[in-house]
Amino acid sequence: MCLKKRLGEKAILLAPGIYDPLTGLIAEQSGAEAVYLSGASIAYTRFGRPDIGLVSMSEVADTIATVRDRIKLPIIVDADNGFGNALNVQRTVRTFERMGANALQLEDQTMPKRCGHLDGKSLIALEEMAGKIRAACDARANDETMIIGRTDAIAVEGFEAAVARAEAYIEAGADMLFIEAPQSLEQMKEVVARFAGRVPLMANMVEGGKTPIVNAAELEALGFSFVIFPGGVVRALACTARDYYANLLAAGSNEAFRDRMLDFAGLNDLIGTPALLEKGRQYDKGAN
Repeated sequence: MCLKKRLGEKAILLAPGIYDPLTGLIAEQSGAEAVYLSGASIAYTRFGRPDIGLVSMSEVADTIATVRDRIKLPIIVDADNGFGNALNVQRTVRTFERMGANALQLEDQTMPKRCGHLDGKSLIALEEMAGKIRAACDARANDETMIIGRTDAIAVEGFEAAVARAEAYIEAGADMLFIEAPQSLEQMKEVVARFAGRVPLMANMVEGGKTPIVNAAELEALGFSFVIFPGGVVRALACTARDYYANLLAAGSNEAFRDRMLDFAGLNDLIGTPALLEKGRQYDKGAN
C-alpha cells in the first residue's frame, strides 16, 4: 500500500501502536492497514521505564528492522526529536528509511524529550525545528517516505503558538501535521478548520491523556486523516500480565487462566512455526 495515496482518501487511516515484531504481526493478522512504532512503547517494554528520552536512535532502528523483516504493512515510526540537531535528523532519516520505515514523525521538543502527555516539556526554537524538517526532507532517499511535523507547543506556549509552529512546519515541507495533545474537542475542531485540505492531519488517542478520546469514525467526520493508538497494547499487556502473574503465584499453575491465553500450539500457529519448519525441511532435501 502506498501510504501517501492512502492518506489522500476520505476514509481515516487507523494505525495501532506496536513495539516489536510480535505485536506488529498480530496487528497485521487482525486487519490493520498500517502500524505505528511507538517510542514510548519501546521504552515501556524494553526498559520498563517511562518515555523520557531514554531510547536511542540505534535501538529504534534495530526495532524497525526486526519488524520490517516480519510484516509487510507500512510502518510509521516515532523518531522523537531526531536524536539531535539537523545533521542528526538526516542520519536518523537515512537509517530508519534503510531499516524499512515508511514515515517518520519528528517533534519540536528539546533533549531529552518526554511523552507528549506528560508535563514539564520544553521546546526548541521554531526556526530550528523548521530547519530539522527541511533537513529530513532533503535526506530521504524515496519521495514516498513521509515526514510528519509534530509540535508539542500547546502545553508549553499555548494553542495559538502551536498553530504558528504548524504553519512553519508545513512551509518547511512536512507531509503530515501532528499538533500533539489538544486539550478539548474545540481545539481539535480548530486544528481541522485551519489545516484540513492542505496536508493530512494526525490525531493521537491516549487513554488517560490530555486529549479527549474520540473514535476513528468521529475523527474522520471532524476531518482528521490519520489516528494512532500508540500505547494501548502495552496498557492491555500490563493489565493482563499483572493478572497472570498474580494468578500463577496464588494458584501454582495456569489452569484458571487457560481461557485467557494461547496454548503452545496456538502460539506456534500464530507465529507460523509449522510453515517455517516445513520451509527448512525443503532446504534440507538438497538441490534437485
